Amino acid sequence: MNKTALQIIRYIVLVLLQVLVINHIRLGGYVHPYIYMIFIMLLPFSTPKWQLLVLGFALGLTVDLFTGTPGLHAGATTLMAFCRPAIISLISGNQKFENIPEPNMSQLGGLWFFRYVLCLVLIHHFALFFLESFSFKLIGQTLLRILLSVPVSIFLIMMILYIFKSEKRRD
Repeated sequence: MNKTALQIIRYIVLVLLQVLVINHIRLGGYVHPYIYMIFIMLLPFSTPKWQLLVLGFALGLTVDLFTGTPGLHAGATTLMAFCRPAIISLISGNQKFENIPEPNMSQLGGLWFFRYVLCLVLIHHFALFFLESFSFKLIGQTLLRILLSVPVSIFLIMMILYIFKSEKRRD
């Protein structure tokens, strides 16, 4: 299948899964898992920075349109997309990715991928929940929401990626 078509399908499926299923799962008032960020996480390493920003904004804006949150997800997802190259560089050190087109668990290892997901989810959730509260009066509640939502989001993201991981093809 064409890589562009695969990305479009991934985008649509993740947004629909987020707004039609995940957003309706109630895990208490403080746990709000988000999985739509997988789209940005799995973009190829060679994706230009400007394209990351545009795709991050479009993804967040799409979720905002479905959820009625004006610009919250767009801001958080754009920030996450902006930080993605720095996070990859920070986690990877001197490691080069000539033979690896996009981030995945099977070729980069579970620990590398977990750190990658953890950093991006933390950035997204911090931005999203602080934009949502937009007040330092609610800092305790906001930090509690982040503390409870990050592990649930990471668990769901890792489970989805593990279930749908593409095995290394042998020629």
